[in-house]
Amino acid sequence: MGLFDIFRKKKNNVEPESRTNSESLSESQSKTLSQSNSETMTSSALTQPVMEQVGLVDEHEADEWSKALDKKSEATHDLPESESESESESESESESEVERNEQQVYDEGLKKSRTGFAERFNRFLANFRTVDEDFFEDLEETLVGADVGFDMAIKISDELREEVKLTNAKRKEDVRDVIIKKMVDLYEADGVNEDTQMHFAPNGSTTVILFVGVNGVGKTTTIGKLASKYQQAGKSVLLAAADTFRAGATKQLQEWGERANVPVVAGKEKADPASVVFEAVAKARDEHYDILFVDTAGRLQNNVNLMQELEKMKRIIQREIPDAPHEVLLVLDATTGQNALQQAKLFKDSSDVTGIVLTKMDGTAKGGIVFAIRNEMHLPVKWIGFGEKASDLREFKPEEFVYGLFKELVS
Repeated sequence: MGLFDIFRKKKNNVEPESRTNSESLSESQSKTLSQSNSETMTSSALTQPVMEQVGLVDEHEADEWSKALDKKSEATHDLPESESESESESESESESEVERNEQQVYDEGLKKSRTGFAERFNRFLANFRTVDEDFFEDLEETLVGADVGFDMAIKISDELREEVKLTNAKRKEDVRDVIIKKMVDLYEADGVNEDTQMHFAPNGSTTVILFVGVNGVGKTTTIGKLASKYQQAGKSVLLAAADTFRAGATKQLQEWGERANVPVVAGKEKADPASVVFEAVAKARDEHYDILFVDTAGRLQNNVNLMQELEKMKRIIQREIPDAPHEVLLVLDATTGQNALQQAKLFKDSSDVTGIVLTKMDGTAKGGIVFAIRNEMHLPVKWIGFGEKASDLREFKPEEFVYGLFKELVS
């Protein structure tokens, strides 16, 4: 089953479910209202501390609510083991319901891009009369405007010339579906044998992950988010603040380290970044840290000296840990469009990039940069960022991306 078929199946499965949920909403609300009228003193006690904070009760009443909470807590400890386990399971289920699932995160994060794509396609289709040369010129312009890249726009246009005729697409909706199917099919074909997995050192060894990219793309923030994720997963994590040139870069990384309870190796301002890397690698190896994340200066892609410095860091890392770095992740800002693509080309040539972290995806109305990166660079997008919170940085999943971007466009 191809990626487009998966997309259509997901769309067909989700829409009936959404309708069912909508139909049962009023009934559910009625039950909730009737239940709320019969709540006990104990359940009300759970909300009272919040009421105290906003001034809805006085100090004496708040004390009474606090005692009620203490009694409830003592009663919970006295429950038989099976009842306690049942209550814990119920709480876990409640927490999982609150936590957004992968599809919801992609859906919310791609809302701006999805709207932008829809507007572009609707403007394009508004002028549609027949499949002629003007049609393909307008299509190419629409695709380039969506950041899919010039090469892919031409490729899609060329392959559609016969397919639109073969499918006998005459209605605007049919034409639109054929175009999106071709985009998805080409995107899938470009990703054959693509390595999207994160690579780690064997058990007992330290994994070194080097981050590169220009200033302002969210490199340091991405490191902080990943440090938090892996630390919560039970890994011991160390950070290296090797961006010693940008004012505040070390402090920013140290703040993320404090949030995630992860130590940071840092040098003095304007210190040799390679010396910071050496100290961090030695510490990570000798103290058996699972993962070392290395933050680097925002490389100016036309600055040869800075690129040479990056090579120096890699040599130091490999001297201490021969099979490192295990990943070299290039961080790109999705809102910069084709400029991000140019950065990817230059860094790939000089830095042995193994994967892309695409940040600020929720801030762009285009979204086609994902197609351009795969088509022109053949570099896997391994992580994608949809917001400021650590939980907004997600492993990249093509199925969820395609669905989140096109779900409102395909009939």
